Amino acid sequence: MSEMFELISGFLIDIDGVLYIDQQPIAGAVECITAMREEGFALRFLTNTTRKTRDMLHAELTGMGFPIEKHEIISAPYAALHHLQQQPEASAHFVMNEALLPDFAGIRQEDEHPTYVVVGDLGEAFTYERLNTAFRCLMNGAELLAFQKNRYWRRADGLCLDAGAYVALLEFAADKNATIFGKPAPRFFRTALEDLGLPPHQVVMIGDDIETDIRGAQGVSIEGILVKTGKYREDIVSKSTVSPDLVINSIADLIDLL
Repeated sequence: MSEMFELISGFLIDIDGVLYIDQQPIAGAVECITAMREEGFALRFLTNTTRKTRDMLHAELTGMGFPIEKHEIISAPYAALHHLQQQPEASAHFVMNEALLPDFAGIRQEDEHPTYVVVGDLGEAFTYERLNTAFRCLMNGAELLAFQKNRYWRRADGLCLDAGAYVALLEFAADKNATIFGKPAPRFFRTALEDLGLPPHQVVMIGDDIETDIRGAQGVSIEGILVKTGKYREDIVSKSTVSPDLVINSIADLIDLL
C-alpha cells in the first residue's frame, strides 16, 4: 500500500467524469471500486448532478456493474431537501428537472411569493421565461438556493454549460448571493464526513474538477486526488492555485496503490 493511504479509512468519490462519462464506465473504474470494497474502505459517492434522483443514480450505477448502495450516494438535491425540511413554513419556486419534484413533494410550491427559489439544472430548458419568473420571485423577497454552481461539465460531444452559469445570472440580476448545497460548499463535504463517521485526515476525495472537487475537499482538510478523466483540462489545472495531493490518469490507477 502507498504511504499516502496508510492512515486512510474512507474515500469520497465524484461520480460523473470519475466513474463514467455519458453512461459508459471508465475503463477499470468498476474493478477499482470492487478493490476498495475488498480492502475494507468506507465509501461515499458525491455528485452535483441535479437532473436525477438518488434512486435514478443508484439504478444507473448498479446497472453498469458498480457495487454501490443507495445510501452511499450523497447528492446536492438531497442536501438541499434536508435543509428545506428544517425550515418552518417553507415554500419554493423550483427551477429544476421535473424528475426531482416527487422528492420535494413535502415542500409547498409557490410561483409568485415563495420564501425560496431553488435552482437545479434544466439544460436546454433554461429559457428566458423560466429565468425571468425566478428573477421576479427573488425581487419579491425570496432567498436563492442552488444545488451547485458548476461552470461546465463534459458529455460525449464536449464541454457544456452547467447550472452555475444561470445561478450567477440570477445572483447578478437580483443582487443576491445563492446558498450552495453541492460541491465545493464546506457543508456538503462535512455532511459526507458525518455520514462516513470519519475525521478529515482519514478520508481522501477523488475528483476530476480542480476547483469543485479538490479545492472544496482541501478546504475542510481532506486530501484530494485529481484524475485526468471527465472535465479535467491541463490548461485549467496549470492556472489554478490549487495543488492536488496526487494526480493520476484515472481512478483505475488506484488499484495498484491501495
